[in-house]
Amino acid sequence: MLRKTFAATAAALALAACGPQPEAPAPEAPASETPPTTETPSTGAQDAIRAVADAARRTPNALDAQFAQAAREFNVPVNLLKAISYTETRWEFVRGESEFEGRAPAFGLLALRGQHVVDGAALAGVSEEAVRSEPLANLRAGAALLSKFAAEAGIDRADLGAWAPVAVQLTDITDPDIQAHYIHNDVYAVLRSGEGAFTPDGKVAVSLEPTAVEAKFVLPKMQALAAGPDYAASIWRPSPNFNARPSGTNVSMIVIHTCEGGYAGCWGWLVNSASGVSAHYVVNESGNEISQLVRESSRGWHVGASYACSLNGNVDCGLNGASVNNFSVGIEHGGFASQSSFPAGQIDASAKLSCDISKGQGITRDSFHIVAHGRLQPATRTDPGPNWPWSNYISKIKSYCGDGGTPTGAIVVDSNNANNNAANARFSLVGAWTDGSSTGYYGSGYSFASTEAISAPAVFEFYLPAAATKTIDAWWVAGTNRAPAAPFIITTSSGNVTVTANQQANGSKWNTLGTYAFPAGWNKVQLSRWTTAGYVVMADAIQVR
Repeated sequence: MLRKTFAATAAALALAACGPQPEAPAPEAPASETPPTTETPSTGAQDAIRAVADAARRTPNALDAQFAQAAREFNVPVNLLKAISYTETRWEFVRGESEFEGRAPAFGLLALRGQHVVDGAALAGVSEEAVRSEPLANLRAGAALLSKFAAEAGIDRADLGAWAPVAVQLTDITDPDIQAHYIHNDVYAVLRSGEGAFTPDGKVAVSLEPTAVEAKFVLPKMQALAAGPDYAASIWRPSPNFNARPSGTNVSMIVIHTCEGGYAGCWGWLVNSASGVSAHYVVNESGNEISQLVRESSRGWHVGASYACSLNGNVDCGLNGASVNNFSVGIEHGGFASQSSFPAGQIDASAKLSCDISKGQGITRDSFHIVAHGRLQPATRTDPGPNWPWSNYISKIKSYCGDGGTPTGAIVVDSNNANNNAANARFSLVGAWTDGSSTGYYGSGYSFASTEAISAPAVFEFYLPAAATKTIDAWWVAGTNRAPAAPFIITTSSGNVTVTANQQANGSKWNTLGTYAFPAGWNKVQLSRWTTAGYVVMADAIQVR
């Protein structure tokens, strides 16, 4: 049997399937959805439903057969292949970018890098481009490499524990102690615990049954793991790659990164003096471990760019031309900018860490001072990518710091469904809309459309377990070309109410549209484009409180 969490997500998937599915919205029509006959999911069940949705976004296709094919062809244990893939990418096909100078980007289900792509392609008889872009080719290349390493080592292929020194050869980790952490705490830990993921339609994407196995590999060094000097919930793994901040510099920003790889390989790279890079912290994928590498008072080497306020909402323009490293704290996260979702545990752990940093350093808790690496260095970086759940993240930080965030019991519906709790929030578009990039948006971006005599709305939907009176707020990015009377159509218990909002003003904050009675079940707030011609309407986010 798979471990309990896999079974729990199966139950959650079934629960999620009981709810109504999105339908093509008609902006002028009254509400017609009937409340689900099932009981409202509990908070724990809602978390499980969201975990299912996240896993399905990450592993949309059934992959078990492809893992089996590659393992069988090259006489490699299929569970080992799955465990390596889970450790590296959580079974998502990634297209990595260069996060650290000198470290080749990773590709595919196995996060193959550099020469491993070249050698694996040759051994599997496929092109290097196929290894970078096709799941089966990537698995076959990785399996072929493992088979070659096993033959050279002369191991007993039937002994799963004996594959440990072979598995580590598929990485770029060279430090023996970090290799030991990777093998014992990551690859063989998931072999013992088991894991699994579903496709969006409820089929098993990958199943890894738990196996009682011990790695035949040297154990990590026995040493007392000291707490980080600035964050007690972290492990102190000091990096030599830092220097002093310029005299008189105040720390005023937190920069969010993705490692473009797994956790152990990430902190291992950053503590290597030869790498010439560092970050202050690294958060692992599950959120159950954080490493501190550089003191917050010191200057880490994590952003290779000077600050330009034009990239960041014209905030703090007095810092223009200064190295971002001078005044920032960098947090790396195990994972990739290209991944479709981030584990809830990782986001939660990172939010607690960012709260602590912001309190200790006096950093403003908003989207201009807790920012993406890719925003500050757009020519060469995109991390943490378009699916980092910014609205949820900033709200969690504020909540942990006791200064607001999303009000208790409120529902935020973002224009990126990756940020929404599928149990009570969803977003869809009718007609042609365009993704926007102006700063000041909520969550992970927004959509906009030209005004014209057609509804073709953006549809924000929220679920209420019982009839209730709620206040609706909307968020947009203001600008002179925005509609001065953007029509929000709110479907209430009494029918449709249209509220117009001037989107040329009051941008980048919540604006109250009104308080209304709503029925139980799914409800809609629609942003129509049918208003004065010559402008655009901005679909960013709504809040239900």
